[in-house]
Amino acid sequence: MFYIKKAIDLCVIYKHFNQTKIIFMNKSELVNEIASKSGLTKAESKKALDAFLDTTMETLKKGDKISLVGFGTWSVSERSERKGRNPQTGEKIIIPAKKVVKFKLGRELARSV
Repeated sequence: MFYIKKAIDLCVIYKHFNQTKIIFMNKSELVNEIASKSGLTKAESKKALDAFLDTTMETLKKGDKISLVGFGTWSVSERSERKGRNPQTGEKIIIPAKKVVKFKLGRELARSV
């Protein structure tokens, strides 16, 4: 249901002289950044990141939401069943209901991006 650990590609967008550049950061690069900014070792940083991801997944699986003031809020939303179309065959299909994770930017993060 939630694949936060496996899809931990973070996208950082910044503007410099009216140009937008997208930088993709994978998990090991994020661990390196955490280690360099926190003074922790890479192993300690990896454990901290893994603990955060595990806690986030467990909390969202329960249906609760997580809010980091200024950064953002993760919540679970229910998508209802809907009609769709197979783009290859044109056949009409029913897309089943499912739960999805939503992320809403916090004010500080929205202003900085």
